[in-house]
Amino acid sequence: MPAAEYLAHARAGLIGNPSDGYNGKTISFIVRNFAARVTIEDSHAIEIVPNDRDHSQFESMLQLRQDVRRYGYYGGVRLLKAACKVFGDYCESQHIDLPKRNFRLSYRSDIPDHVGLAGSSAIITACFRALMGFYDVSIPREILPGLILSAEKTELKIPAGLQDRVIQVYEGVVFMDFAREHMDQHGHGFYEELDPAILPPLYIAYSTELSEGTEVFHNDMRARYDRGDPHVRSAIQRWAHLAEQTKFMLLRRQTRSIPPLLDENFDLRRSICPLNPGHVRMIETARSVGVSAKFTGSGGAIVGICDDEPTFQRLSEAMDPLSVKVIRPQIT
Repeated sequence: MPAAEYLAHARAGLIGNPSDGYNGKTISFIVRNFAARVTIEDSHAIEIVPNDRDHSQFESMLQLRQDVRRYGYYGGVRLLKAACKVFGDYCESQHIDLPKRNFRLSYRSDIPDHVGLAGSSAIITACFRALMGFYDVSIPREILPGLILSAEKTELKIPAGLQDRVIQVYEGVVFMDFAREHMDQHGHGFYEELDPAILPPLYIAYSTELSEGTEVFHNDMRARYDRGDPHVRSAIQRWAHLAEQTKFMLLRRQTRSIPPLLDENFDLRRSICPLNPGHVRMIETARSVGVSAKFTGSGGAIVGICDDEPTFQRLSEAMDPLSVKVIRPQIT
């Protein structure tokens, strides 16, 4: 079998995040501007090839520090190993006999690191697609996000929710309801695909100089939730309601009513926990030119509605002194 390449794209949480990890509701969309790519080919032994982010030799202390800031203390090899392990466990649990074939895996990604665009889960998603293609194994679409999450959350102890994995599997635009009753009964959430054409014009802004791992926010959030913190629990309920309201307005083409909901999503997050001052500055700068702004996830990238190109140009110019890039997300 010749080498085959499989992709998974970046994503952005439009509304409702971070309630997805707490039986909440969200709307997310795929961002095709960036992708993680995993290549798989036959090999005499199972081999996972390190990428640039996995190297351990540096020319100077400065280079080492820059590498840690960009990639953290772990690279992508652990993500691929975890994906392979969970895939193998799933096949065994389903009594799927895999052919006696070995493979060589390599990966690359242009998704900005640790900015909240789901780069890690994209690598795992692409790896699952590669393994499914290599072994000709079909995994139900509604089940696959949970396996991808297991690779990160169970195997690697990375705090995360289902949102990223659902949208990277389904692609397009998806409304997600993670109600406990449905999750307990079906083993997955309720996922409703929406027509991307109903979305208003969006922008995404990010800075790799302000990257921050998802665990920085979620570790404290989870601890407070488990303690029954009333502020956190109330926020989760409100975020879920904002997602419901936004879906209602999207389906009725009432998009002019959505920007205040996006702003509230961020303002609520800001009210219950300390945030990186650089990330707050991005939000405030975006709002200063008249556009809505909230986090795409946990890491600092922001998303909002920007109706026209003159405003988009002003937004780009305002963000440039902060070393922040602004793009129009490609969804379809």
